[in-house]
Amino acid sequence: MKNPLFLPVSARETAAAGWDAVDVVLVTGDAYVDHPSFAMALLGRVLEAEGLRVAILAQPRWDNCADFRTFGRPRLFFGISAGNMDSMINKYTHNRKIRSSDDFSPGGRPGLRPDRASVIYCQRAREAYPDTPIVLGGIEASMRRFAHYDYWSDKVRKSALLDAKADLLVYGMGERQAREIAARLKAGENIRQLRDIRGTAYPLGASEAAADIPEVVELPSAGEVAGDRFKFSAATRIIYDESNPYNARPLRQKSEGRAVVQNPPALPLSTEELDAVYGLPFTKLAHPSYKEPVPALEMIKDSIVIHRGCFGGCAFCSLTLHQGRFIQSRSARSVAGEAQKLLATPRHPGNISDLGAPSANMYAMG
Repeated sequence: MKNPLFLPVSARETAAAGWDAVDVVLVTGDAYVDHPSFAMALLGRVLEAEGLRVAILAQPRWDNCADFRTFGRPRLFFGISAGNMDSMINKYTHNRKIRSSDDFSPGGRPGLRPDRASVIYCQRAREAYPDTPIVLGGIEASMRRFAHYDYWSDKVRKSALLDAKADLLVYGMGERQAREIAARLKAGENIRQLRDIRGTAYPLGASEAAADIPEVVELPSAGEVAGDRFKFSAATRIIYDESNPYNARPLRQKSEGRAVVQNPPALPLSTEELDAVYGLPFTKLAHPSYKEPVPALEMIKDSIVIHRGCFGGCAFCSLTLHQGRFIQSRSARSVAGEAQKLLATPRHPGNISDLGAPSANMYAMG
């Protein structure tokens, strides 16, 4: 099945495509919307363009691992994300009250993903297929890759990578990392050999937590940042100082006898690479199995992303640590081409709501 209308979401759809197995199963806490603003849809299309068979497991049940066996054992890996938002922010208000809706679910229905979904989904995937590599990503994992203050429990929690017991954590925008991980696993490498990929972090067990790593910068340990606010501040400063992909060094943080090692950030995408990503065959529609609209799609269905990144570095914002400070812009030709396709869509109202990005006034300033 070449460039299907949607990536498969069920065993019936993989069978209809004539697949005997899938290469990658992407698990997300969001509904499946085939739009580049939905991260797993974007990564699914990127991997599909590499010739891989990719299936989407959207909002699986988490009380057991049955849903994680829907497609059988993936040949390469499970890619897991809590969704486009941190699952705790998605569910709770700043007063820790449960929200009445979830814009990333059909009909805005709440309760279709667990708390700390990154961790829970990894646990269920490991139960389903213990020997299958698990690659954790998404905004929740990116922001929790080291020991971090958790507002909801009012304490410092250890790295989500260690909590989830995943094999790799992809931080930031993941196109480069996903391609390299898939290519190297397909070539026969073991997941434990993939410790040199930019934009990833990996766990070290007790026997190797103190291993020599060239140029590594040691962060205050998880125990130190949990017990000393000045150590917490020092760790945060180092993480920000080492966020430039052109001069960043590896970081290591020890945690209860283990450790997390973060490789330098992935290099920014060129204009040509970004054009290629947004030129993939997205339908920009929710999967037809949904009987109710997905509110988040209604908000962005007539908008066009024109760039990524933000050089502001505001203390309250996650962009620096997720998309980076370097502005990555699409070409005017690519943006115009998407606009023409959008306006040619049947029943389109004839207007484009916005040309933007997380930092709307920084186009072509990188």
